[in-house]
Amino acid sequence: MAQINGVRVRDLQVNADERGHLVEVFREDWDEYDPEPAMSYYSMTYPGITRAWHRHHRGQIDHFVCPKGRIKVGVYDDREDSQTQGELNTFVIGEHNQKVIRIPGECWHGFKAIGEDPAFLINFPSNLYDYEDPDEERLPYDTDKIPLDWDKEPSG
Repeated sequence: MAQINGVRVRDLQVNADERGHLVEVFREDWDEYDPEPAMSYYSMTYPGITRAWHRHHRGQIDHFVCPKGRIKVGVYDDREDSQTQGELNTFVIGEHNQKVIRIPGECWHGFKAIGEDPAFLINFPSNLYDYEDPDEERLPYDTDKIPLDWDKEPSG
């Protein structure tokens, strides 16, 4: 599997002690946050729920972090001018595998909450959400246009 052009992944350092732990999820000196976020939000997803597929057409870059629970993230590149057109990347991230994933907005992307607990996703998008004219194109999670079986165990 080739990493999709524009996708970047950073391992996040978990600083743990007897009180719990602290994880930095954004730093302006990290190159994964390029361009810098315009806003941040979090969502909670119940186990087994899939939130996919969508993409953006106005240059938005998403940055996914899952501090609680576990998610399987899918990114599919069907950009005509991309060197990695047709590639699919999947990542399993969460409280036991802390990472930030940079997702080019023009690529189809989404995630599924896996495991037995709700999953929390923090996103740091590079564009503000436009309530009057959302920058979103959507497909159903089980579309035949994207070669991902959300229930299949990830390889590698």
